[in-house]
Amino acid sequence: MAIRGIRGATTAGSNTKGEIVAKTKELLERIIKLNDIRVEDIASATFSVTDDLNAEFPAVAARQLGWLYTPLFCALEISVPGSLKSCIRVLLHVNSDRRQDEMTHVYLYGAKKLRPDLETKSENAFYTSEK
Repeated sequence: MAIRGIRGATTAGSNTKGEIVAKTKELLERIIKLNDIRVEDIASATFSVTDDLNAEFPAVAARQLGWLYTPLFCALEISVPGSLKSCIRVLLHVNSDRRQDEMTHVYLYGAKKLRPDLETKSENAFYTSEK
């Protein structure tokens, strides 16, 4: 069994604990559902946030979803001029027999513009929220 990476990102409407946790939960739930992942198969998760989101750690959302024994790490995203603000990113490392190109990466809300190259691939390779 290989370890596969699954990426995802979303944007928060405000810098509040509730908003950061809610948007992160939505993102994680969507990734889990679309990739048919069991929590015990998640090797680790790395989260990053832009410097305008500091009210809460996004890993709190994972703990609230029951990821009690999953190693989680939060970091500050590099502040590149002109880059997307209010963004929460995640990189999941998942134990899976599926190929890397079978993983579904999830980009919601304003984060949809981060990977426009994936929009032209099959529905299995990319998902964006219509919200």
